[in-house]
Amino acid sequence: MKKIHSPGVGEVRLCALSLLTALPAFVLGRGLLMLIHLFTNLLFHGTWSTVDSAFSGAMPLWCALIPAFGGLAIGLVARYGSPAVRGHGIPEVIEIVLTKDSRVPWKVALLKPLCSALSIGSGGPFGAEGPVIGLGGSLGSLLGQVVPVSARERKILLSAGAAAGITAVFGCPVAATLLALELLLFEFSPLSLAAVGLASALAGCMRLAWVDVSPIFLMAPMADPGAWTPLFYAGLGLPLGLAAAGITEAVGFSERSFERLPMHWMWWPALGGLAVGALGLLEPRVFGPGYASVSATLNGQLVAGALLAFVAFKALAWILALGSGTAGGTLAPLFGIGAGLGGLLTAAAALRWPGLGLDPRMGALVGMAAVFAGASHAPLASMILALETTHRLEASLPLLGACVLATLVCRTLLPHSLMTEGPRRRGVLFPGVQSALHRE
Repeated sequence: MKKIHSPGVGEVRLCALSLLTALPAFVLGRGLLMLIHLFTNLLFHGTWSTVDSAFSGAMPLWCALIPAFGGLAIGLVARYGSPAVRGHGIPEVIEIVLTKDSRVPWKVALLKPLCSALSIGSGGPFGAEGPVIGLGGSLGSLLGQVVPVSARERKILLSAGAAAGITAVFGCPVAATLLALELLLFEFSPLSLAAVGLASALAGCMRLAWVDVSPIFLMAPMADPGAWTPLFYAGLGLPLGLAAAGITEAVGFSERSFERLPMHWMWWPALGGLAVGALGLLEPRVFGPGYASVSATLNGQLVAGALLAFVAFKALAWILALGSGTAGGTLAPLFGIGAGLGGLLTAAAALRWPGLGLDPRMGALVGMAAVFAGASHAPLASMILALETTHRLEASLPLLGACVLATLVCRTLLPHSLMTEGPRRRGVLFPGVQSALHRE
């Protein structure tokens, strides 16, 4: 009698493999974060410590050379090790998914996280989320190359590892699942949701058990928005969407400008590091991911001129460093820039219309999510990410309106997001945008 194989058996097997991916993705994700802190403390403070240290106050002049040193090291590794170590993580993972059957070479899986840790630890204005997405995705991909699976199943394992990695850092299992589905898989099938969601959930449980139960951006409670103030916060999506589109274009311009330089690309990260170092002397909050500055903005502790300086210098340093082709993530810088813009716009509106009862802290929270939503074209994931990293459910309605509006503005102006623009210029076609490409 012919044996009948139930489709459910394969689904259960894939989900079990995704859980197996989540374990090392969580451990190595947390380890990467500790390595970043170690590099920062060694290079800037001369101490052997894996405790996070924020940048504040005047910095010695020699600190301006540290980002250039990190950039030079990355350029050397990229030239003589693997050029794939360059970039900010998510676009490279997307390109591997779409063009290489989700197969990450073992050399890239090893060198990329180390280069990212050195880049951020030497003062690069990046976040750790891009590198941990790449690290977790590499683990899922390598497992999918060892265990017999289909190309689609390998893609799901890669996405499950990436989601587990970002959960390890931010403690956001739901948002991590949505990011993986929206940015890496381009699908919302029951199988992909089950596999990626289980991996994120397991990583979230491990974080609760072994790291911390508090959100990464701890905010004081805010008053519930009134009947009409959510309309204002949702309306912030328009200027913030324009800002996100401008940031995306500025990054592309920066990349094209470095490509025109009469020197080998190996030297570009060092040159970008020199610019970061110079800007960091003027505004030390430029260095590193800037999580402390985001928290300060969300709690109203960084305001007026100081906030404006942080936004301007952070944006400039990040755009220049990203264009130079070094390694690092985009989420934390976009959160910082968006929070600053949202807080500044809301504070200005509160001065103009004091009767509206506007709260700059709510504006900052809306801003950090809306700018990332516009730049990534992922509104739902951005909204949930803001809620999970702050635990401020009263912001749900303003966040929903602003994230959707910001994404609509950016998609109207730019068919491609910050995550897909680089691969697009290298000839990669994306699901859902081929028609736009053919019109260009």
